[in-house]
Amino acid sequence: MSRIGKKTIEIMDGVEVKVSGQEVFVKGPKGDLAFVLEPEIKTEVKDKNIFVFPKSLEKNKQAKVSKRESALWGLSRALIFNMICGVKNGYEKRLEIEGVGFRAEVDGKNLSLKVGFTHPVKVEAPKGVEFKVEKNVIIVSGADKQKVGEIAAKIRKAKPAEPYKGKGIKYAGEIIRRKAGKKAIASSK
Repeated sequence: MSRIGKKTIEIMDGVEVKVSGQEVFVKGPKGDLAFVLEPEIKTEVKDKNIFVFPKSLEKNKQAKVSKRESALWGLSRALIFNMICGVKNGYEKRLEIEGVGFRAEVDGKNLSLKVGFTHPVKVEAPKGVEFKVEKNVIIVSGADKQKVGEIAAKIRKAKPAEPYKGKGIKYAGEIIRRKAGKKAIASSK
């Protein structure tokens, strides 16, 4: 049995949830999201709550749930919960740029990074994701938690922070383990 899957999801004010067959549609102030459930999982909306459960429990409450169903049960519940939180509040990731001459600029909806290469690195914003730049901090925000995380990882991958001077792009709050550089060996005569 999935501990996470058993929890009900409360629908927040201003969020509209619609279930048709295996598809779940969530609409809120920050945008619209959709998710298709696996065939083994079923969901119901009752009184501002969403219930997610495996189809094997639908007929018999004492039925044994397989490991696959249990894993999909918890995953489906977590993804629906993330969709509801995303359309209500949104998600954001912050990245810091460190290095002489390193900077980022927003070109329309896309991001242009100048991080020590001969050319700027361009990152396109998918639908529903926005970029903001404040001094040396890049803010990636949107309603879909997965897209925000993927784009932030793609930006970080353009020039990851190196361990000697810490130059590059890193997540806000990320600790870069530093290495000692070359050490002068004292010559003895």
